[in-house]
Amino acid sequence: MINQNSIAAIDGEGFLGNFVKPLYKSYCFSRIPATIRYVLTGQNRELALPMDVLGEQSDSCDVAILLFLDGFGWRFFEHYLEKSSFLQHFVREGTSNKLTAQFPSTTAAHATCIHTGQEVGESGVYEWFYYEPKVDRVIAPLLSSFAGDKKIGTLEVAGVEVAALYPQKTLYQQFKEEGIHSYILQPINIAHSLYSQAMSRGALYQPYHHLGEALDYAVELVKTAPLGEKRYICLYFGEIDAVGHRHGLFSEEYDQTVIQALARLEERLYKKLQGVEKKIAVMVTADHGMIEIDPAKTFYINRELPEIIPYLKKNREGKPIAPAGSCRDFFLHVEESHLREVEMCLKEALGKTTWIVKTSELIQKQFFGSHAPSKDFLSRVGNLVILPHGHESIWWYEKDRFEENFFAMHGGLTREEMETIFLFSSPR
Repeated sequence: MINQNSIAAIDGEGFLGNFVKPLYKSYCFSRIPATIRYVLTGQNRELALPMDVLGEQSDSCDVAILLFLDGFGWRFFEHYLEKSSFLQHFVREGTSNKLTAQFPSTTAAHATCIHTGQEVGESGVYEWFYYEPKVDRVIAPLLSSFAGDKKIGTLEVAGVEVAALYPQKTLYQQFKEEGIHSYILQPINIAHSLYSQAMSRGALYQPYHHLGEALDYAVELVKTAPLGEKRYICLYFGEIDAVGHRHGLFSEEYDQTVIQALARLEERLYKKLQGVEKKIAVMVTADHGMIEIDPAKTFYINRELPEIIPYLKKNREGKPIAPAGSCRDFFLHVEESHLREVEMCLKEALGKTTWIVKTSELIQKQFFGSHAPSKDFLSRVGNLVILPHGHESIWWYEKDRFEENFFAMHGGLTREEMETIFLFSSPR
């Protein structure tokens, strides 16, 4: 079944043309962790996604599997549905639901949410790059590095207590207290990062070299689960997002990556779970969609509008606090006394191609979550946001540190970026 309720709810949240507002109180990615808990225990229904996303599911499951396909938003689900027997299971035997991403529509915000159950405004981990006052620099939190560094882990090398920069309690620690055994399967290249270590507290962490290996391990975890033991398996796959960035969404490389991944999910997971005498929930989601951009046409703020640079806030070294966010959601840290002036300058220069909005307005309208934002979030976030309407990219240029080279991006509020998926089925 394709859940038309979810589609209607999200289609009704459009504004300013192609933008969509996150639905934190109903069909939003941020409600997936509570939904997982509900699927396993029957608890947390009021915090979970609307019950229609589970179709006819009523009793709690023995094992819940979440397949986290980075970047595989709703538009790609629609495009590949007829080509994939794996996706068709969720239409014929389960449910296929449209969700909104959180804002910003970034991996940093959503991976942290999946691991902690916190909305982006609560966790404070809101983008790939953001200002961290404890370090007084812009950092890349998932890499545990200073923004623009080519190496991973440079914060630790500089003597920063990196673990203190992330949320201190994970979903898996909560599950452990409730008798649920959690397993995280992640690619080997990110498995040992300080972020991954912090976010996996309470779970058994299993790195993998290729998707097939991870799927085989997931099947083994299902089949070997003792009678009466609840297990949760979270498998993250990032190659779809990575290939989309590097080669574009209509490239042969992207098409092959998606088709091969979906085929492996069918052959090495779904088929092997059929006939297993356990009640299994298979869920598929993505943190965001993606939109095409042309890196050659990127508008670099510090090159095109150098007159606003003196009005940006400075760190203790006297350097502008920039860049924060991404080329699809550029968060500027502007001196309050010049905020109106910079806002008007940007509106005049960028015209109808962008929405220039104060962060305070977005907070008031609950773009960062249904709860009051945390002190960490408020201390990190800029006060003025540049949000392109279409395929534009607006960024900051420093050779070999900050320059746009991708052919697809996310982070903003367009439907292409914000509309994502929650697929649910129980293999029989």
